[in-house]
Amino acid sequence: MSLFIETRGRGPVPLVLIHGWAMHGGVFAPLVEALQDHCTLYVVDLPGHGRSRDCGLPLEPFAIARAIAEAVPPAVWLGWSMGGLVALAAAREPTIAARGLAMLCATPKFVRGEDWPQGSDGALVHQLALDLEADYHATLERFLALEAMGSADPRAELRRLRDSVFAHGEPDLRVLQEGIALLEHTDWRGELATLCLPNAWIAGRRDRLVHPDAMRWSATRAQGDFHEIAHAGHAPFLGHVDAVVDALRPLLEQFR
Repeated sequence: MSLFIETRGRGPVPLVLIHGWAMHGGVFAPLVEALQDHCTLYVVDLPGHGRSRDCGLPLEPFAIARAIAEAVPPAVWLGWSMGGLVALAAAREPTIAARGLAMLCATPKFVRGEDWPQGSDGALVHQLALDLEADYHATLERFLALEAMGSADPRAELRRLRDSVFAHGEPDLRVLQEGIALLEHTDWRGELATLCLPNAWIAGRRDRLVHPDAMRWSATRAQGDFHEIAHAGHAPFLGHVDAVVDALRPLLEQFR
């Protein structure tokens, strides 16, 4: 089975949307609705997720980016959370010819280190990996709660995330484990200075998974634009979609 990519909208700017861990492209519904008059959107379900659940691709950013690029025109790539690694891979791969990059609550290195105090707790990520095999559903529930934490209405956001994650069946355990490994081990901070395309970094001020300081640092390193959405958590397109669109507008208007 091939990678599922849904085409939505009729606007002049091609925009690829890549979701985060355990989700699928349907989670972007509010953002798709807000942008469909301005962009032609290519909404991806990552391998093992949603309608790509039976896709045989590994959850490897460059392999996924190349598969997407074969199916879409040159575009701006937006990655949310773990999906930011796929968008960043597309921006780094010269053969893909990405036109622009938008990182939404995403970072080139997720886990905290001595030289990266802005990262998330590595013990938390490692524990998620251990817990997946022991109690799959409870582990997903804990992660969804972390994603909703910090939003203006965490209960409502958690309900929407919970409804979304299983809307097209359960994500495959194999790719969930691969995703945890990506978050644990990827460090692409050193490549940011070599990016040669317009880029924007959009953070939620209340995000408990990807700290705004990590994104501010990344934007500076990549010579991109940084935007912080007040009162937003890790999924700002759910409760603050207008603010996300406002933050994206300067990037997207370069390609009209």
